[in-house]
Amino acid sequence: MAIERYNPRDAEPRWQKIWQEQRLFETANDDPRPKYYVLEMFPYPSGRIHMGHVRNYAMGDVVARYKRARGHNVLHPMGWDAFGMPAENAAMQNKVHPKEWTYGNIDTMRKQLKSMGLSLDWSREFATCDVEYYHHQQQLFLDFLEHGLVYRKQSKVNWDPVDQTVLANEQVIDGRGWRSGALVEQRELTQWFFRITDFSEDLLESLEELDQWPEKVRLMQKNWIGRSDGLHISWEIVSETAPAGEELLEVYTTRPDTIFGASFMAIAADHPLALTAASSNPELAAFCQECRRAGTSLAALETAEKVGYDTKIRVRHPFDENWTLPVYVANFVLMDYGTGAIFGCPSGDQRDLDFANKYGLPVTAVVMPKGEDSASFQITEDAYVGDGVMINSRFLDGLTPQEAFDAVAEKLSDKKVAGEQQAFRQVNYRLRDWGISRQRYWGCPIPVVHCDACGVVPLRREDLPVSLPDNIDFDKPGNPLDRHPTWRNVACPKCGSPAKRETDTMDTFVDSSWYFARFTAPDVSEPTDPAAADAWLPVDQYIGGIEHAILHLLYSRFFSRAMKIAGHLDVKEPFKGLFTQGMVVHETYRGKGGWVTPAEVKLEEQDGVRRAIHLDSGEELTIGAIEKMSKSTRNVVDPDDIIASFGADTARFFMLSDSPPDRDVIWTEAGVEGAYRFLQRSWRLIGDAADTLREVAPAAANAGDAASVSRAAHRTLKAVGEDIERLAFNKAIARIYELVNEISAPLRAVAEGQADAAMSGALREAVEIVIAIMAPMTPHFAEECNALLGGKSLVAKSDWPEYDPALVIDSTVTLPVQINGKKRAELAIARDADQQAVENAVLEIPAVQSALSGKAPRKIIVVPQRIVNVVI
Repeated sequence: MAIERYNPRDAEPRWQKIWQEQRLFETANDDPRPKYYVLEMFPYPSGRIHMGHVRNYAMGDVVARYKRARGHNVLHPMGWDAFGMPAENAAMQNKVHPKEWTYGNIDTMRKQLKSMGLSLDWSREFATCDVEYYHHQQQLFLDFLEHGLVYRKQSKVNWDPVDQTVLANEQVIDGRGWRSGALVEQRELTQWFFRITDFSEDLLESLEELDQWPEKVRLMQKNWIGRSDGLHISWEIVSETAPAGEELLEVYTTRPDTIFGASFMAIAADHPLALTAASSNPELAAFCQECRRAGTSLAALETAEKVGYDTKIRVRHPFDENWTLPVYVANFVLMDYGTGAIFGCPSGDQRDLDFANKYGLPVTAVVMPKGEDSASFQITEDAYVGDGVMINSRFLDGLTPQEAFDAVAEKLSDKKVAGEQQAFRQVNYRLRDWGISRQRYWGCPIPVVHCDACGVVPLRREDLPVSLPDNIDFDKPGNPLDRHPTWRNVACPKCGSPAKRETDTMDTFVDSSWYFARFTAPDVSEPTDPAAADAWLPVDQYIGGIEHAILHLLYSRFFSRAMKIAGHLDVKEPFKGLFTQGMVVHETYRGKGGWVTPAEVKLEEQDGVRRAIHLDSGEELTIGAIEKMSKSTRNVVDPDDIIASFGADTARFFMLSDSPPDRDVIWTEAGVEGAYRFLQRSWRLIGDAADTLREVAPAAANAGDAASVSRAAHRTLKAVGEDIERLAFNKAIARIYELVNEISAPLRAVAEGQADAAMSGALREAVEIVIAIMAPMTPHFAEECNALLGGKSLVAKSDWPEYDPALVIDSTVTLPVQINGKKRAELAIARDADQQAVENAVLEIPAVQSALSGKAPRKIIVVPQRIVNVVI
């Protein structure tokens, strides 16, 4: 009698309960087995998981289950990145407290993640908004402060006028706030900073050691750190144009070779020279103020129109005292980059060229491609930024740009101006210190107070934690902590006088920059147990989106270094292996009323033409582009619906099988249904043969038809293990499909009582291998199949099977056959065939017989397992 269909709605909750009751995935720090730490970037509790979560956590779970089966003590924890603006926005919109909104979402998402059957150690769970967690973050802040890694200064910041908070440069996208989308303004505020720039060179050099990171991520970080080797040059200000007390204009440049192409100087609106000049020039002061309204990010600078104001100040060219250049205040120069001043060489920089053309400034070509005619080479609308030879540059003419760089550096280093060395070599970095102050409630409070007598005073550790007050209102924009009637008031820890708490809270990227260390010992009274942190870190396999390549990953690398200095761990790099998965994408559908969800669509195909029909109205919809699943285009698929219809294993299996994991996966109903059909087919094949297989012992066969089953099973076992090690999940699943197809006919024969003992034993072993290699992807299905066969132990507790090396060697080899040195045919023959057998087989090949025309060959040369050459 045929077996009933596999029922994931019954099987999956049952096995999840068994795993939970046996606490299979809880990890002990004192386990003597070799450690393996696998971690997916923890989610923000937005309310529901999405298919991107399913893919991300399924990948991590395959690695965790595989490594556990391979004998490792696996740490695979889960937590919640729970602070941030969305909770405050929800509080304002829905009249609900951020804490209530956040923890309610966590409860929902935890239940959804558990329904996926992930082998997570839930005993280590925490949310970054737990007082217990941010208490330790406040301890870290004080430790960093004590070690000089934290400071406070007034600075220009990106201000989001909608979210009413400061944004880091990395959080400004095309001049807009990364969450609100509002045009960012520039303001001057007193902010707290982490000294990430102290580690610029180390962060850069150590990228070379991260050989298990994607090259594109390392390149992105390298570019963001932005090391440049340049020259610091002092330009003499023409005295009769100089504001009182000003003699020199300091410039850092990476292209001193282009100094003879200089046509103007540009300074930031907040440069001391600009401030001095603006103090007596209202028009310039107004221009500077307009510049300050723009964002401080490089993206904002690139997209803004380049404008300047001629200050009437002039500087002398370092190599010609009769050559003077105008000094402009320009909106594309910032004080935070270099010295806040540049010299503009229009011929070699498109931004400078556009500026020069706008204001009628001279353009002198100083570098041209090799082979061009210097007499006719000109720059008009497009700057030349390539390599070549120097022209119009006096003593530099004919040199390469690098040779010219060195020549300028040497000559200017020997000169004096205003009693100072005129130039010196300097290394600069694009990276800036990390401003962590945020003007919002739902974040980790900064543990300092402001005392009129003592200034800024850090709290004592015994006064921690500084907990957020619950009685808060969001009736007005801005930080509600500023308006709280009592929370701000506190005694100064130093003198006891009345003082005020700091109301800025920490950037949420601080919360996620050390959580991986806290997971190693989440219950200790200090931020870490250094012994546990050192034993587990670095994370062996970290999985998450490419969008975190700079922000989160760079900040985490800084944090591990800072924590090392503060004595909390002794590991410099937090993540040994990094994998950035692709997105989950779906078709979009649009009707007269707007976007339509896939659940509301029926797809039809006739004569090769696909149509999308609205299930309720019958309206024919427009099928749009395949895009990342998002709420805006409503092309989202609810994981709960998929799990309810097909089961978690089907969702996991399809997500892992459809495309390489670093590429986008296109979600289709047909793809999911195909994965479901494969599981049902495999269930029927195993179930129908189970009565026979249950009574036989697994045994590999070395001869006869059964040997082909054993060879296929062992080769697949070896290959799937290698694929998982490389995170090539789609290849592993393709091999599983092939193996099931290969053993399907013998399994049907067993079910019909038509297999001998050797075949039955070989198939029992092959099925056990199928179950084992499917278990990381479809763990519930594997347990159910194992139970069918009468398995005594849980698959989740079982070791990964060992393949037989003798069975994975291909028994045949294909040899190219040459006739007088030219390939004419191929010969498939047993790998262990002797020379005489090879010669006899070659003589049976039609191409060889035709060439011989009935004659005997002069000789047959056989290179074992490589090639055969027939000489006639």
